[in-house]
Amino acid sequence: MTPDPGASAERTRLAWRRTGLSATAVALLAARPAFTPGAGTGTHLAAAAAMAGWAVLVGLGYRRARGLDADPPQPGQRTITAYAAITVTFAILGTVLVTL
Repeated sequence: MTPDPGASAERTRLAWRRTGLSATAVALLAARPAFTPGAGTGTHLAAAAAMAGWAVLVGLGYRRARGLDADPPQPGQRTITAYAAITVTFAILGTVLVTL
């Protein structure tokens, strides 16, 4: 049986999409308090930062998916590093939101 080089790229692409989907949930939860009556400026800024981080995360995911389409797939050192940093930030933000 010969290995299928496309399967690993497809699994990686799906992993990027799952991470983007979980970041969507965290960003929406972070933005939710901004829509309550009496929300302050800090709440609005935190929601805007969460949504901006989400947009960057999704953009990086699409960029990396295009890199996986190349033959052979292009390495994405900076993309992966930036994605990891934003994902860790969203994990911390999600933890804070759940504990508050």
